[in-house]
Amino acid sequence: MVTTTYSPELDQHKIEDVAYAKATWRLIPFLFLCYVFAYLDRVNVGFAKLQMLSDLKFSETIYGLGAGIFFIGYFLMEVPSNLMLHRFGARKWIARIMLSWGIISAAMIFVKTPTVFYILRFLLGVAEAGFFPGIILYLTYWYPASRRSKITALFMTGIPIAGVLGGPLSGWILERFHNVNGMPGWQWLFLIEAIPSLVAGVVTFFYLDDKIADAKWLTRDEKAVLERGLASESGNIEVHHAGGAFKSARVWVLCSCYFGIIMGLYGISFWLPTLIKASGVTSAFDVGLLTMIPYGVAAIGMILIGRSSDRTKERRWHVAVPAVIGAAGLAVSTFVPHQPALAVVALTFATFGILGALCQFWSIPPAFLGGTAAAAGIALINSVGNLAGFVSPYLVGWIKDATQSTDLGLYCVALSLIAAAAIVLTVPKRVVNH
Repeated sequence: MVTTTYSPELDQHKIEDVAYAKATWRLIPFLFLCYVFAYLDRVNVGFAKLQMLSDLKFSETIYGLGAGIFFIGYFLMEVPSNLMLHRFGARKWIARIMLSWGIISAAMIFVKTPTVFYILRFLLGVAEAGFFPGIILYLTYWYPASRRSKITALFMTGIPIAGVLGGPLSGWILERFHNVNGMPGWQWLFLIEAIPSLVAGVVTFFYLDDKIADAKWLTRDEKAVLERGLASESGNIEVHHAGGAFKSARVWVLCSCYFGIIMGLYGISFWLPTLIKASGVTSAFDVGLLTMIPYGVAAIGMILIGRSSDRTKERRWHVAVPAVIGAAGLAVSTFVPHQPALAVVALTFATFGILGALCQFWSIPPAFLGGTAAAAGIALINSVGNLAGFVSPYLVGWIKDATQSTDLGLYCVALSLIAAAAIVLTVPKRVVNH
């Protein structure tokens, strides 16, 4: 006769696995979808540019300034917005963010002059401020550091998936809706792609739970397991108060590192359609299809890098190595003009590296920031780093107008990525590798 021994430890592990699985399936697909909508509304101006500049007689410099001024509004409101989320809860605040940015994104159809273009892009930045760092903060309410890298990577695959879905969709809208009811395709693009954000904003208010205790879809034991997981890492937190985040040297080091990574992100995001078109692809729809390749490869890479990071508990090199790969891809893309296949291969390496570094970077700040320090510190890093979203497109646009080539601009962006790789390695391993 075979007897079995009851093991409370095994039972607890089973409850833990079920609890985290429930939380992941409940939260991540929805947050991922919201991020796809957010990122699409932020960067669809890169596709609108294919028609917008000739229709409105805008120069590359005007486009670059308008694309980048988004991040000035974003910078000014990022920290206040994240502190508001920490105070009022994710459900209300994220819903507010999504509804306001959807309305302003749709209002881009009224752009006629550079001034209106600049104002609406600035207001879009103000509206969206707090969304991304708010989600990063929100994930710290549910997952301990040991699980957070993979979860963050899953959420942040919204960036490449926005490219995979948004590229062909944007190209199709530009061609299919051009001059429908007398509106050019770029106006339809802004209008149609704002609708999902507005719908998701309403759904967010009713769907999200602010914290573990509010989750009616978890049992009492499952809630207790998740809360214990968060409590177990509290000893690693070095900074708990908002003022401490502003005084922390590590936070400012990470600001500079993130600035370099974001230089790469928006070098790709705002210019990828233009770079592919410049290689010899003429159809807007074909440009959209080809942008699927870099973003699709990057999405797979982000998940694999996240799993590797959590398995090895190593964070710094999982940021540095992809950043260098991204820099190399951008640099190589300048040597293959008028060769679409080789250009797409180089830009695929660039996109894979940049997005891989980006998603792994966000496993580092929550490792030593907690409470309101996490809200303030994450927002501060994101807002300062995202100033590169202003510098990068404006710099590349200005250089293109001055030299009739994007090459020098891409070299500057590549150097920024290499600098970011060097900076992240200065963060002590003991602080982040857990």
